[in-house]
Amino acid sequence: MGAYLDRIDAAPASERWRLVRGLMYGEPQPFFAELRAERPVLELPDLTIVTRFADCALTLRRHQDFGVDLYRPKQGDYFMAQDDTADHWRDKSIMRAILDFEQVPRMRAHVGDTARDILREAGGAIDAPKRLTRAVPISLVKTFFGFDDADDEQLFDWSYWNQQDAFHNQFFDAIVTPDPQKIVRERERANTELALFTARVMAKRSVAVKLGFGGDDSISRLIHLSFSGGVNFPLKKVLFNAGGLLIGAVETTSHAVNNALAELLKRPDVLDRARAAAASPDAQAFDGFVFEALRFNPAFPYFFRTCHRRTVMSAGTPEARAVEPNATVLAVTHSAMFDEAAFEEPDRFDEARSQADAFTFGQGLHECLGRVIAQAMIPEVVRQCLLLPNLRAEGPVRFEGGVPESFPLRWG
Repeated sequence: MGAYLDRIDAAPASERWRLVRGLMYGEPQPFFAELRAERPVLELPDLTIVTRFADCALTLRRHQDFGVDLYRPKQGDYFMAQDDTADHWRDKSIMRAILDFEQVPRMRAHVGDTARDILREAGGAIDAPKRLTRAVPISLVKTFFGFDDADDEQLFDWSYWNQQDAFHNQFFDAIVTPDPQKIVRERERANTELALFTARVMAKRSVAVKLGFGGDDSISRLIHLSFSGGVNFPLKKVLFNAGGLLIGAVETTSHAVNNALAELLKRPDVLDRARAAAASPDAQAFDGFVFEALRFNPAFPYFFRTCHRRTVMSAGTPEARAVEPNATVLAVTHSAMFDEAAFEEPDRFDEARSQADAFTFGQGLHECLGRVIAQAMIPEVVRQCLLLPNLRAEGPVRFEGGVPESFPLRWG
């Protein structure tokens, strides 16, 4: 048996998850390789961890068998906290429609202009999360989603605490979260403020829509749809889903941009090719560098689900194990993206690699709602950084609460 598994088996049961989590973040590739080869279904006292591509894909795609139960206490009736329901299908379809993907080229141009202006004003040095990687998606939210009257700090605050509670404040996060209840209180406070603000925006937009002056931002489109009566989408749903647009846009974008930048900056050979591609007139020729970097350094190394039906993982292999109902499953997609059964030469950085089976934006029913927008926004922010002369990291990415809080960059 491998050295990592020997350490885990020798540890007291109560300490195994702490040890495993440390290895997942501290020594991911050798640790995951050992798990995939020897124990792809790792059973801990309160968690079942799966690491092979087939098992991770099964967990995320079979929403009848593996649900998002742990989202519900955090997100209530929001459609992303539901699985195969009428609200989920209708609301997600509406939200995808009103995002108007035909606007993506305009959005990318806006992101590029905003990032370039911020970097120009920075004068050769910047702390990326504090001044760039959150500011750019906030600008996009204000310009395209209908939050133009909001204060930037408020938008960040409302998004941040919702993301913290949903994704970094589950029961298995208690070993690294000093005050879980504080996060819950902050999320509740943020949601109250966000609801009051969004209600004021909706009132203003509703008058404009009734007078025939409604804009083409996302909130106005939702109000148009609600007033039409053509579908079951009352104003309460407009309020709820408009807030979801903000919450999903800011912190995840910031996290992905910082991780991708950090990965590229530590690979000198890749960095030279990436800089050349960044300078190409075809901006999308650069994007593969960012998504391959996120395969090596993803913002979310795992997704969590609750088992609803007894399911055999790694079926047909000597490592097969059954997962029983009510078990919490971590699909470690960081590991899955290095499984040779799904990715050819996974240890090689290949910017031309197909990302169709990657888990960067999730998979299955709960794939990222704004995937197409994120696929333009994230690489464009990174591209603007790599266009700077002699860009370099002055230190590592510093994480707090599971997200990047500091990443000092310098150039020129």
